[in-house]
Amino acid sequence: MAVREVCKGRTEGILLFLIFGLSMYTTAMSVAFMMGFKSLIPVFQFFKEILVLSVLTLNILSLRYRPRFHLLDYAILSFLVYTFIYAILPIGDQGFVDRLLAFKSTSFYIVVYFAGRLSDPKSIFVNKYFNYIILLTIAAGAVLLVEVAMQQQLQLFTGYADYCYYFFNIEPSGVFGLSTTFDSDSGLRRFASFFNNPLEHAAATLLALSVIAALYTRDDNKFKPTSIGVLAIIASFLSIIFALSRAPLVAYFFIIYIYALVTKKKYITGTVHVGVGLVAVYLIYLFTQFENNNHNGLIAVLMNTVDFSDPSSVGHLVQWVEGIMSMIAHPLGLGLGTSGRVAGSLGENVGGENQFIIIGVQAGVIALLLYLAIYVMFIKTCLKWLPLLKGKERKICMAVFLIKVGFFIPMLTSEVESSSYLSYMNWFLSGILISMIMYPLRPQLQPANDH
Repeated sequence: MAVREVCKGRTEGILLFLIFGLSMYTTAMSVAFMMGFKSLIPVFQFFKEILVLSVLTLNILSLRYRPRFHLLDYAILSFLVYTFIYAILPIGDQGFVDRLLAFKSTSFYIVVYFAGRLSDPKSIFVNKYFNYIILLTIAAGAVLLVEVAMQQQLQLFTGYADYCYYFFNIEPSGVFGLSTTFDSDSGLRRFASFFNNPLEHAAATLLALSVIAALYTRDDNKFKPTSIGVLAIIASFLSIIFALSRAPLVAYFFIIYIYALVTKKKYITGTVHVGVGLVAVYLIYLFTQFENNNHNGLIAVLMNTVDFSDPSSVGHLVQWVEGIMSMIAHPLGLGLGTSGRVAGSLGENVGGENQFIIIGVQAGVIALLLYLAIYVMFIKTCLKWLPLLKGKERKICMAVFLIKVGFFIPMLTSEVESSSYLSYMNWFLSGILISMIMYPLRPQLQPANDH
């Protein structure tokens, strides 16, 4: 469907594939592998990149005006060029192919950004694609309920473990024979619905919550969800609970709090303040009781997270320290493929489990500062334009702002950019936002200090 739309010149149709294809991408690939289509999977794996490059090319060829570039465009392009130098030069111990794979994981989302950036903002039906995300969220919640009722992860039936071992050299691990991300130290199952893993499922919920807030918030800041919207909110809450991923869970409520601040909903901010106070009192109480009682389940997860006593939290700390020490010793980086997903598949990972540290270890402090600058500039730009925009432009602006805010916390404990669904949706929408605010025929609302 996405290819048909793109071939007809409606390049925004790629969103169909980004939403419905990438969200269940790994599940589809593992099922294909299980059914004996092993030889076709490499073709499938590169389809998303080919589709993005095709959309970018078509958008460039169909430009009817010379685009006005934003400061963010220059910063993002600088990051792409800088990391590309690390890919083509023999920097580090990894081979050329491994460096290219790491470059794709580290920087291909920038190509996705420009595919959205050079789209015609007038041709994009924001409500339609945001409603597709709503439907996807409800579908994910429905699959989750079946998983919870059966107390079996969907990935146990899709050939997930064999697929990951064959293509990524990741051996089955954990209590359930999938990977350790599917189980917790308390013994509770973590569910991924049809996403790649519980962390991606949880982070996808953050994206969904941001879209729900943007779609149903009117220009006067009144939140008016439909019955389908309410169902999506319930599905998102169930997803974030049963994914049992701590950083996204914190980010979920952080998004709600930031949304309330931006839209001036004092009853929400007041409720959050009271809730934080009650949680603080409850934590103090648990600390006084925890040593003398054998707690299990959610309380154990909570307490082991707070006092950094569980292996997962300790593992994060070890990886962070290792990555920071590496950046101090090698400020220009160790080379692409030395940290993150590609390095993990090669068994030579240094300082992973943090998006920012992964970039710094591979491409050095300069690349890290560029990435951080881009992130901060996006948040600043969204805050600057949100009061000025109306209609679909305001919805895109609010969604991008909340996504950036929401993803920050999970980025501290994972490589969010390695998830095609999360990364591509984030950056394609970001590109559309900049395209909208830089459109040459738009009213002169541009802030005085904007570029």
